[in-house]
Amino acid sequence: MKKIAVVLFNLGGPDSKEAIRPFLFNFFMDKNIIRAPLPIRFLVATMISRNRSKNEAGSSYAALGNKSPLLENSQAQAAALEKTLNAKGLANFKTFVSMRYWHPMAEDVMGDVRNWYADQIILLPLYPQFSTTTTRSSLGVWEKAASKLGFHAPTASVCCYPFNDGFIAASAANIRAVYEQAQKDGHVGPRLLFSAHGLPESVITDGDPYQWQCEQAAEKIAAAASIQNLDWAICYQSRVGPKKWIGPSAEEELQRAARDKKPVLMYPHAFTQEHVETLVEIEIEYRELAHTLGIPGFYRVPTVSTHPGFIEGLASIVQERIERGSVKEGIKAEGGKRICPENFTRCCMRAASVES
Repeated sequence: MKKIAVVLFNLGGPDSKEAIRPFLFNFFMDKNIIRAPLPIRFLVATMISRNRSKNEAGSSYAALGNKSPLLENSQAQAAALEKTLNAKGLANFKTFVSMRYWHPMAEDVMGDVRNWYADQIILLPLYPQFSTTTTRSSLGVWEKAASKLGFHAPTASVCCYPFNDGFIAASAANIRAVYEQAQKDGHVGPRLLFSAHGLPESVITDGDPYQWQCEQAAEKIAAAASIQNLDWAICYQSRVGPKKWIGPSAEEELQRAARDKKPVLMYPHAFTQEHVETLVEIEIEYRELAHTLGIPGFYRVPTVSTHPGFIEGLASIVQERIERGSVKEGIKAEGGKRICPENFTRCCMRAASVES
C-alpha cells in the first residue's frame, strides 16, 4: 500500500512571548504581503514587527497566554483527517502541518515527510479561499524547500475549496446553532456578519480572487443555513497599515447594525480553526465595540475546526486527487476545474490547464 503524506498549510503563530516579534517579522517580510523591493521590505518588516509586538499584537497574544493556539488546533484537524482517511483504506496516509511564518516550517516538515518515506504528497491548505498572500505563498515556500533539499516526490496541490460541501454544511450547522441560541435569549432576527481577513485593495485589483471567493462562499453558506428571511452581510477584519483595504470593514458593519438596532452573529468563514483573530479580535475586541455601540446582542459563531462534516469534506478533496492509487499531480481547485472568472489573473489555475 502506497504511503501518501498529506501536508496541511497554515499561517502559523508565535509559541511564546519571545516569538511574537520574529513571527511578525517573518510575516511582513513575505513579498506577497509587503510588495516592495527587499531593502524596503526589510525596513518595513523590522519597524512593524517591533512596534506591533510591543503594542496591539503583544496585548492580543497576552490575552491568550502570550502564544497562539493555531498550531495545536491545526494539529487536531490533522489528526482527525488522518483517522478519517485511513479508515477508507485507499492508502497509508499520514498528515503533517506546515506553517508559513513560524515553526514547524516547510523545510523541517519536508524532512519529516522524507524520513517517513512518503511515496507521494498532497498539499492541502487550511484556507478554503485562495489568495496569493496565503496559499500561493505557502506553495512557493514548499517548492523552494523541495528544490533546496532535492526532494521531488510526486505531488498534488489543492489551491482552494471555497464551495466544498463539507465546509458549507459544517459552517451552516454552526450558524444555525448560534442563531437558535440568540433567539432563545430574546434576540429575534439577528444579523449574520460573515467576517474574513482583509487585504489591501491593490492585491485584489491585481487579479487575486480571494474577495470573490469569500463573497461567493458566504452566499452559499447563508443559503445552506436555511434560515427564513436571514439578514446577512460580509465584512473584513484585521486591517494593518495606511493602504486602502477591501470593505466594508467589520467596524463599519457593526456601526450599521447599531444604527439598525440589530443583534449580531459574527462568523469568520475564511478561518477554519480558532486563533487570535477569532478568540481576541472577534470574541473580545468586537464584542466590546458592539457593547459600546449599544448593539443589543453579540454572538461569535465557532469555526468549523474538527466538525465531522468539515473533516469529511477535506477527506473528499484528498480522495479526489488520487486515481488508481496515485496522486494526480499539479495544482488544482476542488473538482479539478478553474472556478474563478477569467478576470482573476492571479488564480493558480490558468485556462490552458483546465481539465475538460
